[in-house]
Amino acid sequence: MKIGWIGTGVMGSSMCKHMMTKGYAMQCFNRTASKADDCVKAGAVFTSPIEMAKNVDVMILMLGYPEDVETMCLGKEGIVQHMKAGSYLIDHTTSSPGLAVKVSEEAEKRQVHCIDAPVSGGDVGAKNGCLVTMIGGHEEHVQAC
Repeated sequence: MKIGWIGTGVMGSSMCKHMMTKGYAMQCFNRTASKADDCVKAGAVFTSPIEMAKNVDVMILMLGYPEDVETMCLGKEGIVQHMKAGSYLIDHTTSSPGLAVKVSEEAEKRQVHCIDAPVSGGDVGAKNGCLVTMIGGHEEHVQAC
């Protein structure tokens, strides 16, 4: 399974690295490339969001604000239009329900499955691998992930 991670800031970096300790090969991206250095040192491959979207089976987002999610997913260079049919988009960003629906509707047009999964626990929880995830999405997609 190929996994991509966009957003390696305060929480995302730790979350991405925890996935790698479980044996997952990761591709990653952050607007400020240096914030991905720890993930790259741990074995992730830094690449562009569009290239990642074309190749991964699961794309995970951990961004700062709802507008970042909208731009990353649906903007002119948005990843949803480049993702493979049958792939999954998991958004850990604390965002808005309306935006989650909008992203999901656009993704479903391309047979990309969305899971809205904001987390609680902050940077300490992320570092310790102890976060609470609130999950919304079609049950079969949640179970698959």
